[in-house]
Amino acid sequence: MTAIYVDADACPVKAEAGRVAERHGVKLYLVANGGLRPSSYPMAEVVFVADGPDEADKWIAERAGPGDVVVTADIPLAAKCVAAGARVLRHDGEPFNAANIGNLLATRDLMADLRAADPFRQGGGRAFSRADRSRFLDALERQLRAARAD
Repeated sequence: MTAIYVDADACPVKAEAGRVAERHGVKLYLVANGGLRPSSYPMAEVVFVADGPDEADKWIAERAGPGDVVVTADIPLAAKCVAAGARVLRHDGEPFNAANIGNLLATRDLMADLRAADPFRQGGGRAFSRADRSRFLDALERQLRAARAD
């Protein structure tokens, strides 16, 4: 049965994922180390995992597979879920898939090495925008429909 798994720590689109899940009548798992409010969506389950690095990622990776959609910004988690056959989206609607995950992992590792070599080089990125939220909603709708057809 299709489910949506959200790596919910610092996820800006939890409410949007809930609305899409409700519209399609699928189970929604919000997975975090803590600090989440309960969802008003009746088929949502808030899953609190143990404190520690990557505990939420481990929980999601053990369960997600074909027919599921995972929402995360964590590239190693995305790689595991893509390998397991799940459809994976970043919070801005950008998909992770077999065609791009290797390059994204390599870029992530390169950037980590550059930051380690130069302590003054810090990321920052751009702010999460209304357009990102809209792109996410559209992408999640498309990925969920495709996942249900798998």
